[in-house]
Formats: sequence, structure tokens, C-alpha cells
Amino acid sequence: MIDPPYAAYEAAAPYFDLIRRAVGDLVDGEHFFDVVSDDIVYEVLYELPGWPRSLKGRRDLMAAFRGYVDNIALQSAGELIVHKTDDGGGIVIEYEVRGTIIATQVNYENRFCSIIRFENKKIVYWRDYMDSLAAWNALVARAEIVP
Repeated sequence: MIDPPYAAYEAAAPYFDLIRRAVGDLVDGEHFFDVVSDDIVYEVLYELPGWPRSLKGRRDLMAAFRGYVDNIALQSAGELIVHKTDDGGGIVIEYEVRGTIIATQVNYENRFCSIIRFENKKIVYWRDYMDSLAAWNALVARAEIVP
């Protein structure tokens, strides 16, 4: 269940829960937005209309995710694999999400690989890779008309 301050992000709860599980005791805080630093750098190495390539700060990250949850409702996130870095200051995670494009009710499935760095028990850096074509196909697909 999402805490009241984050209730607007309920559609991404499976993702937030998976990430919180992945980072475990490497960070302090309960919710995804609690475990990122105020000045996090969040980069995405893909082109997706409406999502910036780089965000700086928790506030901008929260605003970007607000757009995400206005368009995609996740039903699950799983297939988590966590790789710890040799220096102990980060992890690399692989995972999948499944959901629905809200406007069209088209199924959405995607795979991700994220590189995460920590300082002072907070996430300070995030670099994200995903299957851009899967996202694009889901976003531009039209709902099937069932007779």
C-alpha cells in the first residue's frame, strides 16, 4: 500500500516495491521517493516522447513519474536480478514490468537494466536502459475493437 504522500503514484506501486526490495538495506527510507537523494541524477539512455533524458533532483523525478502514472498503470514488476558492484557503492538490476496503457487499455510489457549508485544510504545516481521499441509499440497501439 502506498503512503498518503505518494497516493498519486499508486499506478507505479509494483515498480516502487520492486526497487525498494532490490536496494534493501543499502538505503534508508520506506518508499522509492524516500530512498533517493534530494539531488539525485536520473538518466535514461533511450528516447521516449515526454520523458527527459536526464533529471536532477527528487522534485523533478517525482514530476516525471507523475506523467508516467497518468499514462501507464502497472499490474506487476518482477524477474528481479541484482548484481552488486565490486566497490560496494552500487548495484545493477534487471527486471520486467507489466501493465496497461491507460488511454487505450493496450497491454504494456517491458524489460529494464538500471545502474544505481549510493552515498550516505541514499540513491544518488540512476542510469536506466529499457526496450524502447516495446514502450513505443505499446504507446502508439490502438485498442483492439472486440465485436
